[in-house]
Amino acid sequence: MFKKVLVVEDFDSISITVGQALEELAVSEIHHAKYCDDALLRIKKAQLDKTPYDLLISDLSFKNDHRENLLNSGEELIEAIKKIQPEIKTIVFSIEDKSFRIKSLFNTLGINAFVSKGRNSIPELKRAIIGVFNDQKPTPSAEVSQALRDKSLIEIEAYDIEILKLLSKGYILEGIVTEFKTLGIVPNGNSSIEKRINKLKTYFKASNNVHLIAISKDLGLV
Repeated sequence: MFKKVLVVEDFDSISITVGQALEELAVSEIHHAKYCDDALLRIKKAQLDKTPYDLLISDLSFKNDHRENLLNSGEELIEAIKKIQPEIKTIVFSIEDKSFRIKSLFNTLGINAFVSKGRNSIPELKRAIIGVFNDQKPTPSAEVSQALRDKSLIEIEAYDIEILKLLSKGYILEGIVTEFKTLGIVPNGNSSIEKRINKLKTYFKASNNVHLIAISKDLGLV
């Protein structure tokens, strides 16, 4: 079984319950973090100490409070961790039910398992942990199976998501071009981005940019 696990969860009751589940599976070292920034620091320190974590269990959403953080979501945390420890096993434990978001976690971030929080979620989480440890593909819940079978968003790429995110923040075409050039995202020409926006409006049957943003939010894309 995994020897060293990091649980990233901002609700104490859930964090304690996950910790108990890990104890029942004979995990010898269990650490907890309430903030994504703290979790990343723990991962980095463990790497420096030559005692890396074997498994990361993280929520996706974290409640904002007085503290300012660089990382504010489970996706951002997982992406940052994968850059310094790409081989770490990762399980997302979340109430999320948006098809694209769940699919993106597997396809883009390369997570090993997703478990939906609910009435029977702890037994499912324990099965997922065992399955990931044995390099088996865990049997997904009905909700996750449905999300992974959903073909309606198959053509949406990370490039499109970045455009939608900037549109949702109020950026106009020129602003998106400037931002993409700054970030090194290509293609970043006016014509290419404008064509992509029009393609997205056609794909989602959106009458204008405002309608496109509304649909994107409903689908959990932004």
